[in-house]
Amino acid sequence: MQQREFAGELDAAAAAVRALVRVSRLLERSLEELSLPHYRVLAALSTGEELASRVAARLALGRPAVSAAVASLAERGLLVRVDVAGDQRTVALRLTAAGWETLARADAAMSGELRVLAAKTADPEGLFETIGLLNEAVSATYAERRAGHTGIKPGTAAAAASSTRGGPAEP
Repeated sequence: MQQREFAGELDAAAAAVRALVRVSRLLERSLEELSLPHYRVLAALSTGEELASRVAARLALGRPAVSAAVASLAERGLLVRVDVAGDQRTVALRLTAAGWETLARADAAMSGELRVLAAKTADPEGLFETIGLLNEAVSATYAERRAGHTGIKPGTAAAAASSTRGGPAEP
C-alpha cells in the first residue's frame, strides 16, 4: 500500500476517506466553543431526542462517552436533565437557551467553513447534493444495523418505524 500511495495511485475510495477525515478536522477546528463529540450530542438533542440511551444509539457512541459529554454540557449550562413523569430511573435531556445559542454558532461556523471549501471546487452545489446523498446512505446504514441488532428485518415497515424512532445517525 505504501508503494501505491507514494506512486500517487491511491484508489478513489481511499482518497475520499482521507478527504473526509481532513474535512472533519477542518470543521472541528472551526468550533471555538465545543468539541465535535459535544457538538454531536447537542445536534442530536436539537432534533428531539431526549434520552441519553437514544442519543448514544443515534450517534453510535457508547453510553459512557455520552454520559461524559452530557455531564460536561450540563456543567456548562448547555443542557439540563429533567425527570420523566412515571419513571424514576429515566431522565430526559433538553437544551437550554445557551445550548441552542451555542449550537447555532457552531452550525454557522462549520457551515461557513464548508462553504469556503465548496467554493474552491468546480461544482459547489453538486458537492452539497453529493454530501446530502452520502448522509442519506449513512442514515440507511445505521437503520439497517439497528434493525439487525433488534431482529427487525431491513426493508420492512417495522424497520422504517425503528429508523424513524431512532432517527438517522448524526454528525
